[in-house]
Amino acid sequence: MHDVLLPGIAATTVPTSRLTQAVLHPEGVEPAGPGEAVLFVHGNVSSSLFWQQSLLDLGATGRHRVLAVDLRGYGETEPLPIDATRGVRDWADDVAALVDALELTRVHLVGWSMGAGVVLQYLLDAPERVASVALVAPVSPYGYGGTAGPDGHAVHADGTGCGGGAANPEFVAAIAAGDTTADSPFSPRSVLRAFYVAPGSLPLDPQLEDVFVAAMNSTRTGTDHYPGEAVSVDAWPGVAPGARGVLNTMAPTVFDVSGIIDLPEKPPVLWIRGDADQIVSDSSVFDLAFLGSVGAMPGWPGDEAFPPQPMVTQTRSVLDRYAATGGAYREVVLPDVGHSPHVERPHEFAVALLEHLDVPAEAPTNLT
Repeated sequence: MHDVLLPGIAATTVPTSRLTQAVLHPEGVEPAGPGEAVLFVHGNVSSSLFWQQSLLDLGATGRHRVLAVDLRGYGETEPLPIDATRGVRDWADDVAALVDALELTRVHLVGWSMGAGVVLQYLLDAPERVASVALVAPVSPYGYGGTAGPDGHAVHADGTGCGGGAANPEFVAAIAAGDTTADSPFSPRSVLRAFYVAPGSLPLDPQLEDVFVAAMNSTRTGTDHYPGEAVSVDAWPGVAPGARGVLNTMAPTVFDVSGIIDLPEKPPVLWIRGDADQIVSDSSVFDLAFLGSVGAMPGWPGDEAFPPQPMVTQTRSVLDRYAATGGAYREVVLPDVGHSPHVERPHEFAVALLEHLDVPAEAPTNLT
């Protein structure tokens, strides 16, 4: 693993009550011990390696203990199977076990994409342990695919339109093969360049790009991991969520973290995203309904029957209600940035995150 660690970054293996987890941190920083820490949680088809520059930038201030964890099925953490019937709770419970094993008092949670869903699930389950939350290009509070409207209602009761069957099989095969080339548009390197970052962010630093590709290729593939169990149905687009594996954890049948609006104590939230994000968007190129609407998925039944998922609108709707019920959030939109603000604009990302940690958003004084 050491050939993918940036200078100044160290890796620690942490046995917990659930599984053995891999944690990155700046050299000289002790991950365990009482007090607060900033814990970074990566997204799908990635690992903690994507957070290294953020760890160095925040760690350099000396104001925060910063850690990044590999979720199960990614990186160097023990690859136990993922029970999708629990939504993202396998990962959220793993995070809870890590916090306990490190004897942390409270955590500032930073979640990217799918990891933001894990962070919000942890907030729901253990709000007393959460000091603040940062959502980086977050998955919608209602999951990924198969929902409509600002309220995130399911288009079909069985979640048709998302799940393991929605993944591109050529991309999955390329990950399984450890493809490091850019020879195919479906290789991890090509997908990184085309979708993880905006065109204006290219070219990436070649050494860092190799690290990111290694992180993507650390993803375990198969029914119990990525993409997960595929279920065929008659209704368009022909796929529904199954009970195992990554993509099924974010189906509307099992995933809904909008309950954060009902928490009696609401930690401050930072929502940071790029305005050129193609993965989490109101017109996401990975949403089968949007692809149908532009003719890329034949047989689309139309906007009234199956509209694209308004992912950003759904997040804003939930966060507005969070603020209206005593919470507070700050939205930061970075221009010409795609799905990876911490990779594409690391300095601006670090500044926004440090401001959030040091001067968090405040709840409105007048809620009437």
